[in-house]
Parts: sequence; C-alpha cells; structure tokens
Amino acid sequence: MTTSPILLKDGYKVGHKFQYPAGTTLVYSNLTPRKSRNAGSNEIVFFGLQYFIKEYLIRQFNEAFFQRPKDSVVKAYARRMDNYLGKDSIPYQHIADLHDLGYLPLEIKALPEGCLVPMRVPIFTIKNTKPEFFWLTNMLETVLSAVLWKPSTSATTAFEYLRTFTRFAKETVGDDLTFIPWQGHDFSFRGMSGIEDAVMSGAGHLLSFSGTDTIPAIDFLEQYYHADCEKELIGGSVPATEHSVMCMGTQDGEIKTFERLINEVYPGGIVSIVSDTWDFWQVIMEFLPALKEQVLARNGKVVIRPDSGDPVKIIIGDAQAPVGSPAYKGAIECMWEAFGGTITPKGYKLLDSHVGLIYGDSITTERQQAILEGLKQKGFASYNVVLGIGSYTYEYVTRDTFGFAMKATYGEVNGVGRDIFKDPKTDDGTKKSAKGLMQVYRDPASGKLALKDQCSWEEEAQGELKPVFRDGKLLIDWTLAEIRERVRENL
Repeated sequence: MTTSPILLKDGYKVGHKFQYPAGTTLVYSNLTPRKSRNAGSNEIVFFGLQYFIKEYLIRQFNEAFFQRPKDSVVKAYARRMDNYLGKDSIPYQHIADLHDLGYLPLEIKALPEGCLVPMRVPIFTIKNTKPEFFWLTNMLETVLSAVLWKPSTSATTAFEYLRTFTRFAKETVGDDLTFIPWQGHDFSFRGMSGIEDAVMSGAGHLLSFSGTDTIPAIDFLEQYYHADCEKELIGGSVPATEHSVMCMGTQDGEIKTFERLINEVYPGGIVSIVSDTWDFWQVIMEFLPALKEQVLARNGKVVIRPDSGDPVKIIIGDAQAPVGSPAYKGAIECMWEAFGGTITPKGYKLLDSHVGLIYGDSITTERQQAILEGLKQKGFASYNVVLGIGSYTYEYVTRDTFGFAMKATYGEVNGVGRDIFKDPKTDDGTKKSAKGLMQVYRDPASGKLALKDQCSWEEEAQGELKPVFRDGKLLIDWTLAEIRERVRENL
C-alpha cells in the first residue's frame, strides 16, 4: 500500500490551517509520555524517531510528494478531499505552496535515542521554521504518534526484562553477565499488528538483547541505525524445531527424531527442540536420560523447549502436584538430576553446558520474576533458562500504556508569543499539558531528566533537547552501538 505522506493524518487535521487565529505564524509542540500504566515502570526508553525522520519526513515526502509533479500532487489531494469532505470544501493552495518550497520547513529537537525518560518529560519538540507553514507542525501529529509510541514502548518493555535478568544474574551467577543478551528472545513476529509494527518492536527488543526470531528487525537497524551484521552482533538465533517437524516424525518415533536431530542434522552446536508435542514429562524423564551419553558427547547444547501449560510451574515445579513427581519438581530440577552441572561463584546450581531450556509461550514480566525467583529459592542460577518474549508481551499494549501524546504548548500570533496549555477539569490530571517553551535538563540531585516549561527562547536553546532535523535534513545520525551503550548505562 502506497499513500501520499500528506494524507497520513486524521481527517479533522485537514481543516486546522484555517481554524487557527488570523496572523498565526508559529506552532510549537512536543511528544511526551504522560502516565505509566505499568506498576513500577515510571520511565520509558526513547527509540524510533530517527527511523521516522529518515523514512517519512525524508524518503516518503521526497519520493511521493516533492519529487512528483505539482499538478499531480495537488490533483490527487483535491480528489481525496473533494470526495471525503465535499467538493471544494477545503482550499488546496497551501499544499501547492509546500510543494513549491521543496522541503519540510520544520525543526525537531530531541533527546538522544536510548536514554531513559521519566513520565511527563518530552522526548522531542517540533516547530515550523517558516511562518506561513505554521499548520504543518500539528498536521504531523497523527503519523508521529502512530509510528513512534510502539518502538519506545517495546524498547521500554525489553529494558524491564533486561533489568530483571541482570539483577538475578548478579545474585545467582556472579560477575559474568555475558549470557544475559541471549536470555530474552523475541518470538513476537507472527502476533504483531502488521510488518512495520513487528519490525519496529523487534528493533526495540534488540536494544537490550541479541536473541531474536524477527529477522527483518536486523535489516531495519542496518538501514536506519548504521548497524552492520558483518562487524557487530545485531541479532541472532539457533536452529530450532517446530511441532510440524516433531509430528512428521510420529509419536511412536519421537525419541528417534530427537536422536536424529542431535546426531545427524546437528551433530554440533546449539539446537532447540520443541518437547511438548505429546508428553513433555516423558521427554524429560525418559528420552533425555536415554540419550544422555549422546548429548554429553556433542560439542554443543541441546535446548529443551516446553510450549504449553503454566510456564512458572513447568520450569520450577508445582507444589500442588504429587510430591516427588516430575511436575512437582519442575523441569530444571529433573534435568539437574539427570545431567548435573556446576556451582556458580554465588553458590547456585547451573546445568551442565550440554543441556538447557527455553520457554517462549505467554511469558510476561511478572512470570519472568516468578520463574527466576522460584529457581533462586530452589538453589538454581538464573542462567538455567532462556525466556521467549512474544506478542503476548509486545502486543498487549496501547499508546496509553505510557500515555504518549503530542500537544502544542506555544504559538505566535501577529508576532506575539502565547503560552498555551490544556487542563480539563473532568480529567484526573493525566491530560494536563505543560505550558509554553520547554527545556529538558538533567536534575543534579537525582541525575534524571526533568522538564522546565514556560521558558524563554534563550532557555529553550539550552538543555538536553538537541536539533535532529531541520528544513528537510537529518542533523544527528545515531548508531545502534551508541544507542545500546546508552541503554546499558541506564542499568
């Protein structure tokens, strides 16, 4: 689907140019996370603006608007509006004037991508740079909001997983944190709301982790964030089976399928085998012990993947199950009894390096916490498991998860500045906006980003918000490596 970028807006936006007061010459707006609906998560990881600028403000506007004949552009716009609102209900000269200009007369000032931003602190501001195009600032609100809330939300969610994995690694493993980037694996692709959604969300995941099954997220980071898979690890995975593979091997031949996979198809390296196609506990208690010598003889790891049931109970055990049963013990304890392992510097059990477990169904941050805490209470290190993070996590969110909203807070009419704001009396305070020009600064006491509004232009020019786009050109071009380093610093 190809849509002119000038049409990527809500229908009510088309008439706003004519609704502002006569003499309006400047509209100054911002995008801000206003309220967290996730307990304990009061900051977001900012990510995705550079993609938006390169893809929408530069490529799409150049190719589908400025580089097309003006008559064709204006005719197409008129056709859409005439058949949407009624013939000649909206003038089109401002669209022709923008085309004549040849670029978007806008300035965006933003925080560095990958930084941690508290609620009610703007991640960027945007204003027009030519007075006659004041209408352009908030015309872009719809597409800015639609594109940008998700990558920041997913990057924030991934960072929450990263923080929890890091804490438990330090408590149960020690100083070696090298396995953590592989503990959170992106399994979300098939459950997302379209390709762009999956790719942007998957890229947000890769700010904190290396494990992913969302292959195009790697292309995304190479194309828009200067990543290079030949020079750095962007994202990776391992060979893994699915249920169709196991079913085709037949239920009676399941152990033979395991044997063929670990000896013939993948005689070395890591292979992940889905293990609940019929009877997960039979795989754990019968098949693995029977294949123990072959597993230990491999130069690699056989990873068992349960894919149904309650992940907490499957991994750490179910206290309501018959005492001494596999379900009572849980998969990790059963695998320890079969294969043994080592003791970490922190005094916790770690499975033999030839075996492992990944669980990727319906994992949430709450279940992650329960699994890692449960393992710890039983004396097992956090590195015994990898958790797949899927669409159950990355898609069960909305723009309101962190209250992202773009609002105008300052304007100029006939050369006079106006601090503007909204503060609905029927609201709980969430929709109360800041007022006037903005400066984001680093609070010397807390070290966190903070907002000063109702600034002078001199104050607005200072602080953490830096120009990243002006008059059709990208001014700062972050790399994936720089953004990942910023994320790690937040730990």
